[in-house]
Amino acid sequence: MDAKPNEVKIAITGLRLKMYVSRLDRPWIETPFIFEGLFVETADQLSRLQALCRYVYVDPARGLRPEGRYVQSDEAAATAPRAAFQSEFARLNTTSWPEKATVEAEMPVANAVRQQLEHGIEGMMNDLRAGRELDMGTLREGVGAMIDSVTRNPSAFLWLKAIRKKSSYAYQHALGSSVWAASFGRHLGMNREEINDLAFAGLLFDVGKTTLPGELLEKTAVFDDADRDLMRTHVQASIDILERTPGVSKRTIQAVATHHERHDGTGYPKGMRGAQIPIFGRLIGLIDSYDAMTTARPHAPGRSPHQAVMELYNARDSLFQADLVEQFIQTCGVYPTGSLVELSDGRVGVVTAVHELKRLRPNVMLLLDADKKPLREFVPIDLGQLGPDENGVLLTVRRGLPEGAHGVDTSELFLD
Repeated sequence: MDAKPNEVKIAITGLRLKMYVSRLDRPWIETPFIFEGLFVETADQLSRLQALCRYVYVDPARGLRPEGRYVQSDEAAATAPRAAFQSEFARLNTTSWPEKATVEAEMPVANAVRQQLEHGIEGMMNDLRAGRELDMGTLREGVGAMIDSVTRNPSAFLWLKAIRKKSSYAYQHALGSSVWAASFGRHLGMNREEINDLAFAGLLFDVGKTTLPGELLEKTAVFDDADRDLMRTHVQASIDILERTPGVSKRTIQAVATHHERHDGTGYPKGMRGAQIPIFGRLIGLIDSYDAMTTARPHAPGRSPHQAVMELYNARDSLFQADLVEQFIQTCGVYPTGSLVELSDGRVGVVTAVHELKRLRPNVMLLLDADKKPLREFVPIDLGQLGPDENGVLLTVRRGLPEGAHGVDTSELFLD
């Protein structure tokens, strides 16, 4: 990479406090610093950069110049580290949701709730396909119990969702999107009512597809223009169903109506762009895209969670608002729950939980040894708690693996 006109390339040994790092020698997403651009304020930030990079690019106008002179201008203060939330995010960030249960303690509770919610989704799908009205009463208890579980500890429900892949796409996508919505809302600091509205939007945004021909929904060939136009009618069909259903909030309906709009104006049905799209619509659009990418569809296999995260990252400030993408990645991690990963020692496992502050060091259930042979017993490890070994080497995630790599089917790990 070449330095831009406003940048200076320096060796990592020359990096100092008060410098503004505009670029790294690797993608930001591969580091703990998910926001692009970093004003180095602490010794910890400096040491982490030194451990990760061989060189960086600094912007002299935004901090300490490479020759050692400080710049303390109004511009430097204004362009120091970007706030995690813009004003609309700060408005949502009103509630703290500390973890109140371990993954192990929450797992049996989450499993029972999953079964309850799956039963509710199945009933909803059957009713709508039969032309009956949507009954929110059958869903409200299951969604409420799911939110309770996710706010206590999101990892348990996300783990169950990631490895439970036995149902149809529509069924799995509704469940997955609702769980991700609750988890994202928790991360953003929404209150309980907001999380509830967002979770219902994740559950219901595709209910209009029950009015479309089955052959269209199951089509594996590339859609022609007529297919595409017909598929897009599901948005209005969903709105129609929800507007005549008692108990659905206006905020949920608004999110459903705008979840296919895109940041750059290329979405539908109205071609909204940027802040024209309501915040809940932007959130659900991002969640819908992520869950769709990671769930097998009639016309496309599912991508690995890590691949989907990278695609969202590459789509920031085009299809999706960059701040939202960055916050979502903080929610799910660079290697999300359910990701198949290879560690630096060659062993292979599946991510079972993600640390909010250590996104590159998740909990992993080891499945294969370094020779890619199945272990006699699965071995759980928490990379976030591991220090260097006797040789000073830190065990890390080397890379994300595609679904089915080395013959591993994570869905088989689930035991009813």
